[in-house]
Amino acid sequence: MSTTFQLDTSTSRANPTPQVMKRLTVPAIRARKKDGVTATPLVMLTAYTARQAQLLDAHCDILLVGDSLGQVIYGLPSTVPVTLEMMANHGAAVVRGSYHSVVVVDMPFGSYEASPEQAFESAAFLLKQTGAAAVKLEGGAVMAPTVAFLSQRGIPVMGHVGLTPQAVNVLGGYGARGRSDAEAEKIVSDAKALDEAGAFAIVIEGVVEPIAIAATQAVTCPTIGIGASAQCDGQVLVTEDMLGMFERVPRFVKRYEDIAGVIDRTVARYAEEVRSRAFPTEDQTYQPKA
Repeated sequence: MSTTFQLDTSTSRANPTPQVMKRLTVPAIRARKKDGVTATPLVMLTAYTARQAQLLDAHCDILLVGDSLGQVIYGLPSTVPVTLEMMANHGAAVVRGSYHSVVVVDMPFGSYEASPEQAFESAAFLLKQTGAAAVKLEGGAVMAPTVAFLSQRGIPVMGHVGLTPQAVNVLGGYGARGRSDAEAEKIVSDAKALDEAGAFAIVIEGVVEPIAIAATQAVTCPTIGIGASAQCDGQVLVTEDMLGMFERVPRFVKRYEDIAGVIDRTVARYAEEVRSRAFPTEDQTYQPKA
């Protein structure tokens, strides 16, 4: 794959292809599920930077600017401290670096829970600042009125049920949800409430598989699984997790590569060559003209 990208100065957008391709739309994502079936599962990964977006974009239907950037990028202990400004900055970078995927930006903790009006103000800020197509918020039936409020005012919303990381202090940890009958029933009813409120897709995270399947079958919009089931209408992972950037990852992550090991070995070679003065060579320095 080519690593050379051109900057289109007329649009200030980095275009990884010689000709700009038409970007997928929220209605196109929603329409992938027909009569309860998604023939080709949706592919979603997280992205936080323009360069990362460039590399992921051709392979994905959706790029999620997740509030997981709090931990992945900033080293925070959870997603709770993430701010609207942080999401806006990274969201704008991902939009600039992509041309094909629908870009969805997470609404951070404290930016939407107080009222539908607060949520609209925050969501409008994110879409204006980033150029993204949609926002994502956590919560089930309690957030359904907010989802409806936003959707009716032109802001597409992706829902998120099951394990909701922003509520980690209430949940008491990151364990799988849906093990009790009451919790399982609530997850399915939460998904149905968001679907009926107008969510164009719903993330189902950290849910025991039979409940994830039941929730997927109970809604008309696509579901995106993460630690859920292959029977969901799509899948998402944190990109750094699946690339092997971290030694410790959740159980539901498949590490497709050992990028951390590649970086470690590469930097070790660089350090050795610097200390032995083997780098830079004449090829990497400017010599006087003859």
